[in-house]
Amino acid sequence: MKYILGGTIDIAVHEVCDGGSIKEIYRPSGGDWGGTNVDEAFIKFLREIAGNDAIQRFKDENVEEYLDLLRDFEAKKRGTDAASKTNIAIKIPPTLFGIVQGMTQMSLQDKLQASSYEKTVTLTKTKLRLDADVMRSFVCGNLLQMIQHTSDLLERPECKNVDAILMVGGFSESKFLQEMFKLNFKLPPIVPPKAGLAVLIGAVIYGHRPTAITERKSIYTYGIKSTADYNDKIHPLSKRSVFKDGSVLCVDVFSIIVREGDTLVVGRVHNERSYFPIYESQKVMIIPIFTSRDRNSKFTTDPGCKQVGSLQVPLAGIGTNRSVTVRMLFGGTEIIVECVEEATKRIRRLNIDFLTY
Repeated sequence: MKYILGGTIDIAVHEVCDGGSIKEIYRPSGGDWGGTNVDEAFIKFLREIAGNDAIQRFKDENVEEYLDLLRDFEAKKRGTDAASKTNIAIKIPPTLFGIVQGMTQMSLQDKLQASSYEKTVTLTKTKLRLDADVMRSFVCGNLLQMIQHTSDLLERPECKNVDAILMVGGFSESKFLQEMFKLNFKLPPIVPPKAGLAVLIGAVIYGHRPTAITERKSIYTYGIKSTADYNDKIHPLSKRSVFKDGSVLCVDVFSIIVREGDTLVVGRVHNERSYFPIYESQKVMIIPIFTSRDRNSKFTTDPGCKQVGSLQVPLAGIGTNRSVTVRMLFGGTEIIVECVEEATKRIRRLNIDFLTY
């Protein structure tokens, strides 16, 4: 069974294998389309009615009441569906009324009547009553982008034959969101009970069963900063360097071991490369480890490249034919870099957090 898994921002494609383990078919992707963005749309709406300065002062001086307001909105936005005609009531803290009056010399009622929402929002005592379309408008921009991105994913060859859309995270509890996915996709959306806690529960389960996910897609390209024989036909002059033994080398070469999007299998060596010292008398080889979001990074100085670690490997003997084999293994949430000095078989290791780098 294959299914799409989406939270507030990231959307991934997983496959359930025989025995219940999971492998990642397509790495998490998406954008800034989650529930927090919906909250920001609501705050922008309040700023338009009450005034930017009044809302900012209310937020700064009355944090508890501000959070109560957002919690009330959170509950109401999840319960709004696609067909609702009923107005949605949001309780406004009394403090906000006083702040608006004091800063603008106008009541909140007068400010509302002077806004573009005079026909779609009413104020009754301490509650703003929003037309259902106004509430849905807070969600629509994010929802359209989520639907488009999901549609694009389903068109990819590796994402064919997906059986279901699994929706988790707080935003997934929105009835409007669920109904729009049902309307736009033939796949049945699955929303587990307490979807808002599903990510946390899943993390706890994964902590106890790290072998539950057997394959992931690499989020980054990983490699080693190295050198290569300089070739003026393919290497820029800025990377040309003459060393004390007279050799002319290209420096800052991004020697790729794992590419972004590659499949990484738990406990398996993904790839390995051999590196050699520049000088015959060299005693230590330094292995700088870099990441990039570009599958085809050429140099470690390219935009987006970042050093995430370094290993020092002692070298036995003399000569430039002494090799150090660098290999990468996937270990759950880590990529394990192993450097093997072939003459002595001594191993140096470095663990890199797969979810961070």
